[in-house]
Amino acid sequence: MAPVWSPDGSRIVFDLPVNGLYLKAASGAGKEELLLKSSGPTSPDDWSRDGRFLLYSAFDPKTGYDLWVLPDPGRAPGDRKPPTPVIQTQFNERQGQFSPDSRWIAYVSDESGRPEVYVQPFPASSGGGSKVKISGDGGDQPRWRRDGKELFYFSPGGKLMAVDVVATSPVLQAGIPKLLFQAPVFSGGASAMGMDVFRWDVAPDGKRFLINTAAAPAVSEPVTVVLNWTAGLKK
Repeated sequence: MAPVWSPDGSRIVFDLPVNGLYLKAASGAGKEELLLKSSGPTSPDDWSRDGRFLLYSAFDPKTGYDLWVLPDPGRAPGDRKPPTPVIQTQFNERQGQFSPDSRWIAYVSDESGRPEVYVQPFPASSGGGSKVKISGDGGDQPRWRRDGKELFYFSPGGKLMAVDVVATSPVLQAGIPKLLFQAPVFSGGASAMGMDVFRWDVAPDGKRFLINTAAAPAVSEPVTVVLNWTAGLKK
């Protein structure tokens, strides 16, 4: 799965299948450190910009994929608090992304019967009912613009969508999704819930996009074969 950068870019977090999450210097120096041991699939999703929380998805046989946070991932092992669930329901919740101010989490859930993008407060509201559905016709792989005023995601068919974030207080208010462009994203536009992979990223200003795409098949010129060409020389 894709690694996650620390806010200062000095370290990365990555997962190993059915083993857990590891922390390593981005320079490659030194050995990786076991950050979180797990008996099932886990995948790092995001590291909050204030450095206080690592957001990751983990599989539970009873509840499917859920979103968890590990506090203080950059501290020494003995100084870290235990992880806690953030979004844990009977449905699958994955691909969590902190807003730039760390007050909101954008994520993907299949509670409607297909993957859709939602946003909810962080920490979660005790009263509930503050979750906001962002996508309209399916979506996954959400990304925030650096100033938090726009949210991007892919909808089925390789459509890159953008949603204006109108307000974040006291509740989040989002605009209507609009199509930016279509891109041949590798393995399709909206990935299956079993794939916790971000296949693209957006520049801080929201104007440039880096997309993992499949190369278009080469188009060759048609080959013309002339039979009995020597007959034309006698004329």
